[in-house]
Amino acid sequence: MNQDSINTAISIRDICFSYNGPLVLDHINLEIYSGEFLGIIGPNGGGKSTLLKIILGLLTPLSGYISVLGLPPKKGKLTIGYVPQHNSFIDNFPITVESVVLQGRLGKTRIIGNYTQKDREIAQQVMAQVEILGLSKRPLSDLSGGQHQRVLIARALTTEPEILILDEPTAHVDVRLEKDFFRLLQTLNKKMTIIVVSHDIGFISRYVNRVACLNQTLVCHETATISGKIIDQLYGTKVRIIDHIHLL
Repeated sequence: MNQDSINTAISIRDICFSYNGPLVLDHINLEIYSGEFLGIIGPNGGGKSTLLKIILGLLTPLSGYISVLGLPPKKGKLTIGYVPQHNSFIDNFPITVESVVLQGRLGKTRIIGNYTQKDREIAQQVMAQVEILGLSKRPLSDLSGGQHQRVLIARALTTEPEILILDEPTAHVDVRLEKDFFRLLQTLNKKMTIIVVSHDIGFISRYVNRVACLNQTLVCHETATISGKIIDQLYGTKVRIIDHIHLL
């Protein structure tokens, strides 16, 4: 498929960023296409979280240009569903699955301090979509890591996004569940652009269309071209790529 004929979801051109010191992001260029399933990999401190914050309009780059569906990030972020890394502190908070999912409607509901019937219908639909509807009345603290992650995805989906961004989504998920998890993302990818930040290089390469390698600078590769040499250069050391095979 000719990429020039595909609409661009996120355009990043010559972005630089610094936290009052050395550049964290150095002239980053990346076009993310509508309907794409993109993986972003790189070492800790390589700038992955910073790049996500710029896309979400939480940080302003020192220089360069970024647009989200043709809009500045602070406006375009309304089209993005964001799934943060798992936060363990929330596990002990006395809240039900349904209440967490409904939080995604905050700022979209017409009634301040309450949810509309439409909000509740959307929450029901997305819980069914990610297969947690039967858990809706359960306390969040009762859930497994995989179930918890589906709750966070459902919360993001209630915003009715065109782009879904997930930050280390399988960091607290049993490796046996990763396959089902990425199959869910493949299903969601039929309706939206998906960006996944992950350290699990060998596993995500089975599912994503391209891999963006980020360590202050960025190089994007087609999945088939990712090699051990490229990964060693990215991480600055020898990295062993493990191909996950689970036998039941």
